[in-house]
Amino acid sequence: MSDESSRDRDPASPLPHLTGSGEAHIVDVGEKPATRRVAVAEGWIRLSEAAFAALQAGELKKGDALGTARIAGLMAAKRTADLVPLCHPVALSHAEVTLTPETATHRVECRVRTETTGPTGVEMEALTAVQTALLTVYDMCKGLDRGMEIGGVRLVHKRGGRSGHWGDDPG
Repeated sequence: MSDESSRDRDPASPLPHLTGSGEAHIVDVGEKPATRRVAVAEGWIRLSEAAFAALQAGELKKGDALGTARIAGLMAAKRTADLVPLCHPVALSHAEVTLTPETATHRVECRVRTETTGPTGVEMEALTAVQTALLTVYDMCKGLDRGMEIGGVRLVHKRGGRSGHWGDDPG
């Protein structure tokens, strides 16, 4: 067992989650100031024409896929630290999951916005929420279509913290 603490790592290292000896640890954010943090992530799931029609008509055997996926995304945002080993638990001040069916492409577009005031960002919470919401749509539609495709999952933008603003969205 190593007695090297997280404070013994090379501060210039581009990999702050690794100690000097290469062991993974949770980064110490205790001295970082609490700032407003916002992240937006997105992705989509493409369904067959039949599965998309059933989803739109509310005829899925498992029930309301979009409502269930929205709740699943919110739950995932709150539980990200339980799923991703080196993520800090974050007290979210806001999380919003939007699911939009796109008839022309038979896709359901998912967009998640997460917010907090704290020492660490909420990008992972937004990304985890998107993936979980889309997986929930898959689960609820798989009886009609096992060939669904999930894609386009990405961080759209983030704001706050030492690195400031990043991404496509100016707001």
